[in-house]
Amino acid sequence: MTVLRHLLPLALLAAAATTRVVAADVDDANANLWMSYIGDHPVSGPWGVHLETQVRRSDFGGDWQQVLVRPGVNYTLNSKVSFSGGYCFVETFPYGDYPAKDSFPEQRVWEQVVVKVPALGLTWVNRLRLEQRYIGVPEPTPDGGYQTGYYRYENRIRYMLRTAVPLGKESKYQFIVWDEVFFNFGSQVSGNEFDQNRIFVGIGRDLGKGFRIEAGFLEQTLQRRGGQIRENNHTLALYLISNAPFGGQGK
Repeated sequence: MTVLRHLLPLALLAAAATTRVVAADVDDANANLWMSYIGDHPVSGPWGVHLETQVRRSDFGGDWQQVLVRPGVNYTLNSKVSFSGGYCFVETFPYGDYPAKDSFPEQRVWEQVVVKVPALGLTWVNRLRLEQRYIGVPEPTPDGGYQTGYYRYENRIRYMLRTAVPLGKESKYQFIVWDEVFFNFGSQVSGNEFDQNRIFVGIGRDLGKGFRIEAGFLEQTLQRRGGQIRENNHTLALYLISNAPFGGQGK
């Protein structure tokens, strides 16, 4: 009962997010595998670097879905508040029963603030991220293929609420749960102002020396562009996470 009471805010956030999903003509269910490295490495004083790589596979890991690389710069204001910004490159491949015409790139600029709030005996991590997205649009070529014809500009805002529940006083394991909701906005957005919701439940373990691993189940509800197709992506997610300082700095 104590754990359920702790996780009630996340449940309410997920419920509120999914009620914003526009009624779609088609549901597309997929089984995916996501593997990620997420590093926030102190460098000097309050400054640090963010290094992130994600490999996303569809069809139980059998085919490509996406590749993502997201470098950035961190500034830690204090133990509860930090700011970050940087660049992100994404390549999306055709997948699922209703695939895109061809693979296409996306380039982003992103800014975020993270605020940690103690409540109910736990630390709640609030992350608000703003993205300026340049999405490649495939156009046909004379030989019957496709190439990126131009980039469409969109904005997206996303909010995550995350917490970890220790599994015993001396245990290195934690129960991890978070929910993140995404909304698109701008003149180029039509029919999918609600972009997606992700909710994750899993187990984390401290590995020592600034490293930890998390593994669990991620359910992604994604509203495709135009709103006609909704994806329900059942995903096994694996994360290697680090806050190890570079070169002994930041200690």
